Amino acid sequence: MKLSHLKQIVEYLKSFQKITAIHRVSDTIIRVVFDRDDSLYFNMQRSNSSIFKCEEYPRSKVYNAPFDVILAKRFNRSNILGVELLNGDKIIRFKTSIASAYKEEVTYLQFEFTGKYTNIIILDEDNIVLEALRHVDLFSSFREVRVGQKLLDVPPAPFKAKEYPLDDVEKFLYEVYEKEQNSKLESLKKQKIALLTKKLKKLQKLYDKLDSQESLEEEAKKYEHYGNLVLSNAQKIKPYERELLLHDYDGSELKITLDKSYATPFQISEMFFSKSKKAKQKAKHLHIEEESLRSKIEHTKLFINTVQEAKDVAKIELLFPKQQQSKKIKTDDSIETFWVEGYKVQLGKNERGNIKLLESARAKDIWLHLKDRPSCHVIIKTDKQNLPQNIIYAAARLCVDFTTTSKDKYLVDYTPRREVSIQNGANVLYNKYKTIEVDNSC
Repeated sequence: MKLSHLKQIVEYLKSFQKITAIHRVSDTIIRVVFDRDDSLYFNMQRSNSSIFKCEEYPRSKVYNAPFDVILAKRFNRSNILGVELLNGDKIIRFKTSIASAYKEEVTYLQFEFTGKYTNIIILDEDNIVLEALRHVDLFSSFREVRVGQKLLDVPPAPFKAKEYPLDDVEKFLYEVYEKEQNSKLESLKKQKIALLTKKLKKLQKLYDKLDSQESLEEEAKKYEHYGNLVLSNAQKIKPYERELLLHDYDGSELKITLDKSYATPFQISEMFFSKSKKAKQKAKHLHIEEESLRSKIEHTKLFINTVQEAKDVAKIELLFPKQQQSKKIKTDDSIETFWVEGYKVQLGKNERGNIKLLESARAKDIWLHLKDRPSCHVIIKTDKQNLPQNIIYAAARLCVDFTTTSKDKYLVDYTPRREVSIQNGANVLYNKYKTIEVDNSC
């Protein structure tokens, strides 16, 4: 950010008296709630830092690193004693205190918008580092940022920064968000849609290459016929022959070329009977493979549409969470998994996935489904009695997104899994439920 803008933002921040709450909403974005409910977001991404305001920025997960623990302990419900631009540089420093029964504890919260050294540092009264978003050693910079060490000041800038006056600081902060979001959102959409389109083409290619039931049944008959013919002409077949000249039952001659040689005609007939059996089995279960591929294709199309309709980066981050588990753990490809503010939300891609969700869910998990119409089943993994309403809404929105592309208002029922009774397959009965409305038209 420009130094001139930071100066004016600091003057704006001086109007606040308290930090009500503070936490990370993503790896590099900190939400600070001032006074009662005035939220600012500090984006501390290296070389692309900023401060912005928006209506809401959903948490991608709940962070519990040492930095986050100290951040909450020192600044939640703290009083702001002062705000300054440290040494006239791109460093905003809050001086805060939490009054306790024993003593007033003063702590500094330092947001450093210094290019590749962008950081958030928590300091005590003696400028000793208590924690930091990024720890910096002496091999990386002359200015070490390490817990327990005294923090050196940043040398003053060797030039005078140009002034860029702002008519309305608050309006500017909203515009920063809009500008960053639009740029990042379009880039992410393009990237993720390309990834999903590639997956869709692969699935469609597999579906198009499926044999028809009729051709598989004909293949089964042909190999069974060959097996019987080989047994009927066994005395004429020499060991290790690769080409067989056999007499069919109508007296005509039939030439068969083998893929490899066999010691006895009985091995040849067994090979044909085995191929016949496989073709019969494939024909019998073809509808299962067809349905599986069709459901995956439809799910991927819904996924692409959901990405296209995403209004903010937070939604894209929700749809493409970072890997939460070891790659060694086998995942079920009939279930899609998302993470909403640390809550695991799963939905069935098809009937098999819906059934597996119902069977594996625990009694206190929350189950969601579109009201009075077919939809995917959604499960929120939890053992809490009172689930935050925003988590339920996010899961309900996913239920709508992965069921239909039609823009409208939808009702989604939700209830603990223990209230859901499986009838047949993924068909269920449930009671003691609540309903939430999801507006998919905006």
